Amino acid sequence: MADMSEPETAALDSARVHGTPGPGAPGPGAPGPGALGAPAGSAPADGTPVDRVALDEAVEFTSGLIRIDTTNRGGGDCRERPAAEYVAERLADIGLEPALLERTPGRTNVVARIAGTDPTAPALLVHGHLDVVPAEAADWSVDPFSGEVRDGVVWGRGAVDMKNMDAMVLAVVRAWARAGVRPRRDIVIAYTADEEDSAIDGSGFLADHHPELFEGCTEGISESGAFTVHAGPGQALYPIAAGERGTAWLKLTATGTAGHGSKPNRANAVSRLAAAVARIGEHDWPVRLTDTVAACITELAALQGMPVDPRAPGFQLDQILNKLGPAGALVEATVRNSANPTMLSAGYKLNVIPGTATAYVDGRMLPGGEAEFIATLDELTGPDVHWEFHHREVALEAPVDGRTYGILRESVEAFDPEGHVVPFCMAGGTDAKQFSRLGITGYGFSPLKLPPGFDYWSLFHGVDERVPVDALHFGVRVLDRAMRAL
Repeated sequence: MADMSEPETAALDSARVHGTPGPGAPGPGAPGPGALGAPAGSAPADGTPVDRVALDEAVEFTSGLIRIDTTNRGGGDCRERPAAEYVAERLADIGLEPALLERTPGRTNVVARIAGTDPTAPALLVHGHLDVVPAEAADWSVDPFSGEVRDGVVWGRGAVDMKNMDAMVLAVVRAWARAGVRPRRDIVIAYTADEEDSAIDGSGFLADHHPELFEGCTEGISESGAFTVHAGPGQALYPIAAGERGTAWLKLTATGTAGHGSKPNRANAVSRLAAAVARIGEHDWPVRLTDTVAACITELAALQGMPVDPRAPGFQLDQILNKLGPAGALVEATVRNSANPTMLSAGYKLNVIPGTATAYVDGRMLPGGEAEFIATLDELTGPDVHWEFHHREVALEAPVDGRTYGILRESVEAFDPEGHVVPFCMAGGTDAKQFSRLGITGYGFSPLKLPPGFDYWSLFHGVDERVPVDALHFGVRVLDRAMRAL
């Protein structure tokens, strides 16, 4: 689907509704949707279709996607289409028919379906976003959009969030095509736009306007899970995300009496707003342990030889977190709701008291914590400040005692038998929120085996974002095993 000029909007509208095959998609007589471009057959003798080509392609595709600047500055300032065409071409190469879908020109999503061998099995969604957060080149050691591969490391914006996962999934399904391997259940591959902002042009658009593309999908895997956290000497953790706090981005508006800056004013909108923002920023939210977080604490403590029951009366969370060391980072941000003031705006001249002032707050709500969050904000803002949701998405929680989590755990431990898989809840959110509208239960599962001292958390949206080549190879092998077993 080529970029279209203004007179061609009718054609674009049709493409938005129905989608179009990606570049190089098969023509008449070619394999239809779900085909892998190779006859179905058994896996190679070693039990896996992952070959040297797949490992090399994971690196090549990570680097190639990084070189495509898909910076999302918010407010619609992003263009994912070149990256969407990049992945669509490589899906079409193996006989799939990827659909390119847009709500807004240039904000492109890609969706393709691989037919499984068991038509009675529910489908699996595997999704990743194509956009990235901004990068200030002057702060980096390399060009953030160079995709440079140096000393066994791939550098650039998106190396961990999340063009690495996009590339690994692409490498896996292409390996399946070469080996003639098909998964047990249908797999829907989705590459989305706009995850780093509101998802209105990405997963939200797909879930609301193209639910038929995800027919039969009951579970999904995506970013931010199964990466190594070194909790101490010889102790490698692999947290799999089985929950997300809900998104509650807020707009606060204070009203007052406009006037001259030299005169007393008891109805100063700026003062009223500042007081409310200070109360929000200083509020001590109470601890609320969800099932996922309680399970995480229990397993982490057990690894330290400390059997605990987070539900027991008198449980001292702070004492346990102190004893967990680096592993405590997996839970400390998700034991309570939060609200952090981030933006302020008021006035137009120094000696004029404005009649209104506004602020924005990044709020996050635990599963089951929305009512408490709303009541607390009502109390903290007071009678002179109005607040509303600027952007709102649900909190999520997925089972950690069933077949799916068990397969994800086993797939990681098969390639790192010394590693310890634990469940955790994400402090932020992903596209899984929007796909949950379709009844899809999401897990964070983008496996990476990282060396000691590799600070994944600081590189997430950070400076000098990078990923080791060996970590990508590990991820391809784990994803292949999990996606075929699920």
